[in-house]
Amino acid sequence: MFLTIARTFKEATNNFLRYAWLSIATSSILMLSLYVIGALILISFATNTVLQSIQQKANISIYFKPDVTAETIAEIKNKLEVNEKISSIEYVSKEQALEDFKRNNASEQVIMDSLNEIGSNPLLSSLVIRAKDINQYQNIYDDINQAEFSEETSRINYGKNRDIINKLNTLVNSVKRIGIVLVVLLISISFLIIFNAMRLSIYSRRQEVEIMRLVGASNAYIRLPYIFIALLYVIIAVFVSMLLLLITVKSVAPYVFAVAPSANVVGFYFQNFWKMLGLQFFIGMIIGITSTWIAMKKYLRV
Repeated sequence: MFLTIARTFKEATNNFLRYAWLSIATSSILMLSLYVIGALILISFATNTVLQSIQQKANISIYFKPDVTAETIAEIKNKLEVNEKISSIEYVSKEQALEDFKRNNASEQVIMDSLNEIGSNPLLSSLVIRAKDINQYQNIYDDINQAEFSEETSRINYGKNRDIINKLNTLVNSVKRIGIVLVVLLISISFLIIFNAMRLSIYSRRQEVEIMRLVGASNAYIRLPYIFIALLYVIIAVFVSMLLLLITVKSVAPYVFAVAPSANVVGFYFQNFWKMLGLQFFIGMIIGITSTWIAMKKYLRV
């Protein structure tokens, strides 16, 4: 058994090298398919991390009119806390808002001079609301607008956050859809190219295969070299794909970090290296063996 495997593997290697350009082209197409799959996994991780980062920063700020007392705002806060969509509510007084504003703009002398000229505190008391789910902000916003205390509010600061959240969600969904289409397209192309490569290889050795059948060679013995060739395609494709993913990850990591400091794509790559390697190898083997098996079944009829 071992001798048979060794002999057929040597034969597969010779055929792989004999049709070097065809082997390179086939491995390259398969590599692109696996690369896109790996890239989609990394993109999904990065976008989910960015969404979580935005979710932590996203909020709805309700600013109240100057004549609304702290006691009234506390009552409104208590009413809002029963809303199951809300994760937390923070009360920010006029005085605290002014201190925060001064601290954040301490280096802006023009702003500080303008504030001193006004004399009084121009800022308003507010409630900062954070949702349990990023998709629930619109519902919370609608609830606030329909609440009894809506007449006591000066404004609700949500429109800007809503636009950012909606744009990011749209971008994420678009990237996923495009990625899925690319994966399906490249997998289909890989399947067809491996199928035709095997068909060409079988056709060029049809007399040799016929002789093997006449002398009683088993179906497994005839099929094995082509299975090994498909395996070589997959090994090369997976190796190059993982290498390109590493290069890509290290190239884009600074840009991802600038948007979401918590998104460590390089760390994610190394933490999930064996899972991604196994997934790519599994998908590659499914493509390679299936296309090879069909080609042999159709053209060899063994």
